Amino acid sequence: MAASELSADSDSNVPDYEYIDVNTKPFHIGSFRNEWLNRLKPSHYSYQLEDEDTFHANFAKETGIGEEMMADLKSICSLDSLRCYPEDQQPDTDLVPPDSTLRTLVQRKKRQDYKASLKISKNRHDLYADELERLAVERKPEAAADLVPEGEVILTINVYYPATYDRFSYIRPHTTLLMTGSHSLAELRDAICCVSDLQVCGEFSNTPDIVPDFISKDHYKSAFFFFEGVFYNDMRFPECQDISKTVLEWAKARNFPPYSEARMEETRFIDLKVKVGFPYLYCHQGDCEHLVIITDVSYAQTCRSFYATLLHY
Repeated sequence: MAASELSADSDSNVPDYEYIDVNTKPFHIGSFRNEWLNRLKPSHYSYQLEDEDTFHANFAKETGIGEEMMADLKSICSLDSLRCYPEDQQPDTDLVPPDSTLRTLVQRKKRQDYKASLKISKNRHDLYADELERLAVERKPEAAADLVPEGEVILTINVYYPATYDRFSYIRPHTTLLMTGSHSLAELRDAICCVSDLQVCGEFSNTPDIVPDFISKDHYKSAFFFFEGVFYNDMRFPECQDISKTVLEWAKARNFPPYSEARMEETRFIDLKVKVGFPYLYCHQGDCEHLVIITDVSYAQTCRSFYATLLHY
């Protein structure tokens, strides 16, 4: 379907650039998911894998090849014909042959040599993130309830260092989170780890070894997200306050466009209207402010082993 037809019948539910290679125009995440569901067959996003014979038959039908060609492809692309090592030998996946003519291996060898020439090695945070990724890839959850529902959307969200943190003020994000459309903003808030939340309240000079009864996050529970003119406040606990009220009063006194409020615990991502690539705000502990950027909204059909729980990178 042409892009003009999509724009006409979807009412801006399909992401389109507002600024090329920077950010999209606002679109509704739930409506974007529905657009995909309306155009895809259930078999396209189902987790139920086809048996080998059915897969080969469908592949031959879609590509228009005959039985003889299909048999040749199965033979050429089989694991036995692609194996470079004896079956009983465990290959070293990091070892690239120096005289390889395969372009992908040539490029990989160049990349390895470039990394080896760098004097700066990975810090412990990057190593920890890599290990978490290796543990999660292709791993299925033990409980069926933890599997991402079929037809779900996955959001990639970068959370940056606080605005007052000068040392790491460049573009590297502090945390990258993967969230489903069914997650609430309160679950995103709980997944964000900031040093401001870990501060200890009280005087412990004489008893430094005593474990404190609570940290700042337990005492100052108020926070808000700001997406597209709406302040989403955390009001889950009796001690929570509407800390966006000061900003609303300030904006109203200066004739800014009207803003609205909502509860983050009652708002799911599929309820949001956002721009991909656009910086939004997360504020907690009174004045600790983080930029939050949604960098991708993808479809769960490519994330079959993704956990419904949060993955930190």
